[in-house]
Amino acid sequence: MQVIHERCAGLDVHKKTVTACCIYTRPDGRKEQETRTFGTTTPELSELLVWLQEWGCTHAAMESTGEYWRPVWNILEGHLELLLVNARHIKAVPGRKTDVKDAEWLADLLRHGLLRGSFVPPQEQRELRFLTRQRDNLVRERVRVVNRLQKVLEDANLKLAAVATDVTGVSAREMLAAILAGHDDPTALAELAHGQLRNKRAELERALTGFVRASHRFLLTTHLAHLDFLDEQIELFNQEIAARMMPPLPEPGAPPPGHAPEETTTTAAPDAAAPLSRAEAVALLDTVPGVNQRLAEIIVAEVGTDMSRFPSAAHLAAWAGVAPGNNESAGKHYSGRTLPGNPALRKGLVQAAQIIKRLIGLPGLHSIRTSFGEG
Repeated sequence: MQVIHERCAGLDVHKKTVTACCIYTRPDGRKEQETRTFGTTTPELSELLVWLQEWGCTHAAMESTGEYWRPVWNILEGHLELLLVNARHIKAVPGRKTDVKDAEWLADLLRHGLLRGSFVPPQEQRELRFLTRQRDNLVRERVRVVNRLQKVLEDANLKLAAVATDVTGVSAREMLAAILAGHDDPTALAELAHGQLRNKRAELERALTGFVRASHRFLLTTHLAHLDFLDEQIELFNQEIAARMMPPLPEPGAPPPGHAPEETTTTAAPDAAAPLSRAEAVALLDTVPGVNQRLAEIIVAEVGTDMSRFPSAAHLAAWAGVAPGNNESAGKHYSGRTLPGNPALRKGLVQAAQIIKRLIGLPGLHSIRTSFGEG
């Protein structure tokens, strides 16, 4: 087979070790190779980089093994052309699997140009992904805490969730605070309702008649404190993500963005459009039905603003995991379930689709139905 990369390396990455195989193809077609094992601490990975540079490696490939590939990528990024490959695409012959053979197999596939790298965004976008994904974890944890809170209320015979839409809303929080303070008069508790909830005071009186014990008050206190903490954390992440969505401030003395020096002239193609900033992309996505600011920030963090890496919209949909699978043989179609794709992006898009589905079914939304071909 044709040799594409004369000097390349395959890296078999684990938690504590990295097995590296370097291959050098001589002009006469013969190859030389060497395999070594390194640790995964930063000094040891720096030794790996020096060793790869001594061999003159220009390309290196590694499997996307959990999160263990990230430290290796951080050290080698910018020094070699890196490929992060899907383990499903490079399985070797069964029965001949060791760390050394895996590294040699990766290097040999890369040598002949048989590997396709996964999309790894730039460092700044990877940091933004960490923020949006952690915020999503906090939101899910908040939902779990609310569910635990409702279990305690049910155990105390308080059916507040059956009357109030949100047991963490303003009215409900005031009622819970009064219960924790020792008040148990249902009529007085129902009078704490605000807004439209005051129209349900009779129902609230019945719902707030229960048996609150000391253990219930202790659990309610801890759950409410946990909710307050999570709300503060989510707000901190909102502020940090919003700040990172804004374009960086120009350095002192630097010309403003889009300003060209007087002595030079630039001519852009008539149909060339300047790439959107993250803030502009978020604002544009926020106009889509079913997409709010939080989901728009997730989309920008996961996909980025450079669409040139995706050949088509269908390719992007498949990468996100929202395109049906293709499994056909001998004229028979088998399971077409979707691939996992990008879990964070997939979940957000599915939520948006569910919201759009509900919106289309509501009266008075002819414009939305028309935009989706149902008008």
